[in-house]
Amino acid sequence: MTGHGADRFDVGDRESVVRAKGEGGGMRSGHRLGRRFGWLWAAYGTSALGTWLAFGAFPLIAIQVLHAGPAQVAALSSVGALVGAAAAIPLGSWVEFRRKRPVLIGTDLVRCAALLTIPAAFALGVLSFAWLLAVSVVVAAADITFRAASGAYLKTLLPPGDLLVANTRLESTTWTTTMIGPPLGGAAIGLLGPVATVVADAASYLLSALGIGATGGGEPRPARRPAGRLRARDLLDGWRHILADPVLRPLFFNTALFNGLLMAADALLAVLMLAHLGFAPWQYGLAFAAPAVGGLVASRLARPLAARFGPHRVLVAAGWARAIWPLGLALVGPGAAGLLVLMGLQLGLIFCCGIFNPLAATCRLERTAAGRVARTLSAWTVTSRATTALLTALWGVLGGVLGPRAAIGVAGVLLLATPLLLPRRAPAPLPEPRPAPDPA
Repeated sequence: MTGHGADRFDVGDRESVVRAKGEGGGMRSGHRLGRRFGWLWAAYGTSALGTWLAFGAFPLIAIQVLHAGPAQVAALSSVGALVGAAAAIPLGSWVEFRRKRPVLIGTDLVRCAALLTIPAAFALGVLSFAWLLAVSVVVAAADITFRAASGAYLKTLLPPGDLLVANTRLESTTWTTTMIGPPLGGAAIGLLGPVATVVADAASYLLSALGIGATGGGEPRPARRPAGRLRARDLLDGWRHILADPVLRPLFFNTALFNGLLMAADALLAVLMLAHLGFAPWQYGLAFAAPAVGGLVASRLARPLAARFGPHRVLVAAGWARAIWPLGLALVGPGAAGLLVLMGLQLGLIFCCGIFNPLAATCRLERTAAGRVARTLSAWTVTSRATTALLTALWGVLGGVLGPRAAIGVAGVLLLATPLLLPRRAPAPLPEPRPAPDPA
């Protein structure tokens, strides 16, 4: 499913986009964003492909190798995400006051090393469920830290008028790897087992670190840490900024609730398709991979739509449109007709998300000063991950009581109300001088 699509590299109103277009900014077709962004883009595409190649590898290892039961598999996704999110909370403030490129390289290497312990432990015959859970916690914490640093780093690479261009290119890469990765990963799992795809994922993080290292160039001096030791209240700076901003606050609640409900329904949809409707695993993968072409097309349309109608208007329209499709998932039936209906619903949902996601990511950056980006994105991602984990666990219980189809329907009804949380209007963009690069 597509709920997490906006949590990546991270300005929102029509005036800034039109200004960028008129001044030779990134709104022109084929606009070049420079060598440094090119390396960053390649690094992102490599790690995204590795992630999708290993999609579902951890649950499969737990089931096929460790013979884990349903409760352990659920704990692997929910507990690992929750503990990882909690561990990442202090890292947002830590990242804010450090240069971002070394942080990005370091978190890539941490994820690579953590993942490589799985095939090593498997080869030595010591792999356990506790080991798998510990790796999932480390990877989750490093992933949140990476996302916080990447948004701040992206903002130092490009002028404000090019941020939407960059985010639409990253969004198109997301959907391209979504189409390619799961089928290739499924074939690799069938031939070599799930541990092999974990090795591929680890290698992708190593290549990503090399790509980010190749960006080179100077980086603006990070914000100076306030005098004194880090206090507990300092950990909440990101949330304070989000809740005080009239645009970010409703967008924050909308995306956290939408993503959480969507991913909770996704877990039950797998049960419905595979256990109740008799679909084969390859049909399940096809139902989610093929419609990703809608996201690829939509990400190419986000910029021209924003230039014509204004980013805020397009953001709200896409936010309303994406909430319509999930309710239909509860009506999917068996056979080829049911598969086609599911793919049609997924295509509509992903198309709307492909427009919404880059606009939301760009809005977050535009509404956040350079010295606060890492803390803001860290708070955003921690909340999104924790909400998704909690709602997934809750809907697992609900699915056991009502059945998966009814529980998916409840999630779909609640999703229809999430657009009410979208920003009602977009104020003028926040002025912010562009910092000069520090050659040191």
